Amino acid sequence: MSELLDGPIADRHVALGATFAGFGGWNMPVSYAGTVAEHTAVREAAGIFDVSHLGKALVSGPGAADFVNSTLTNDLAKIGPGKAQYTLCCNESGGVIDDLIAYLVGPDEVFLVPNAANTATVVAALQAVAPDGITVTDQHPEYAVFAVQGPRAPEVLESLGLPADMEYMAFADAELTLPSGTAPVRVCRTGYTGERGFEVLPRWADAGPVFDALLEKVIGVGGQPAGLGARDTLRTEMGYALHGHELSTEITPVQARVGWAVGWDKPAFFGRDALLAEKAAGPARRLYGLRATGRGIPRDGCVVNAADGQQIGVCTSGTFSPTLKHGIALALLDLASGVKKGDEVTIDVRGRALACEVVIPPFVESHV
Repeated sequence: MSELLDGPIADRHVALGATFAGFGGWNMPVSYAGTVAEHTAVREAAGIFDVSHLGKALVSGPGAADFVNSTLTNDLAKIGPGKAQYTLCCNESGGVIDDLIAYLVGPDEVFLVPNAANTATVVAALQAVAPDGITVTDQHPEYAVFAVQGPRAPEVLESLGLPADMEYMAFADAELTLPSGTAPVRVCRTGYTGERGFEVLPRWADAGPVFDALLEKVIGVGGQPAGLGARDTLRTEMGYALHGHELSTEITPVQARVGWAVGWDKPAFFGRDALLAEKAAGPARRLYGLRATGRGIPRDGCVVNAADGQQIGVCTSGTFSPTLKHGIALALLDLASGVKKGDEVTIDVRGRALACEVVIPPFVESHV
């Protein structure tokens, strides 16, 4: 087993009392004060997450945006420079190699932020079909990523002179003034929590002082640092897909309810023929939410049974919802079973049947 990689501010996480776990090949902070407290801070004030493990890649050269648009699922032609877009890199059978954010800098430059474990695979897939003049460069260790999320996140950025009054999925390049000088950062109004928030990308070498400045302001508005535990409960409440759970090379965007991130009318993208065929025929299974009505916490891998005891699916994610104060899950359910919103099902939690209601995510209201 390969050794876990440390991000650029591991020392600061240790000083803050973080507990750690491996995630995507990186040693990541799971929590500081506790997942529930961090989750609540993000819903009510603000939290700051270090997600520097996320990949970064640059596609550049004449026609780079058109090239990316011919490979990834979403339609880059629907946005202009200065906007970002959620998109997918699929295989030829329509499975998802990765989901990622594409920053459209201009017609000849697209900046990609894939998931940590999949960066090299995405870069290789693009490099394999890139025409002469188009370069695809892995920039994983060149930039850090800090997510400032919560209703008071705009105050945090504004207090540091960073742009905050921007549309959802817009980004801007700016300079952050620090005691040691200035640091260039890219600020995008994106996130993975369902709250209004931003992702701030400084250079790897500037990560420490940038994090310090952001954290001071987050604490000043009643927030706190947050780890992967809270990130997972927050995204599960929103029904956001996590690669390796709701998306994988065996799970398509049609099944995962992210068909909205597919440019169905585009002439070309990876997996197009398979996805068009599945969309036309209808998927065999689809992602639903499960709201526990009994006492218990569902986990990924738990079997889902219909009222008659027939197995109809499996949980892809499951957790306790700090906002709702009960268990919630995401699950792929077989459509041939006739399952629909409002049905009662049970989840097998360590041999005990946990009653749940079938719902369509999100479980809580979005405030992005």
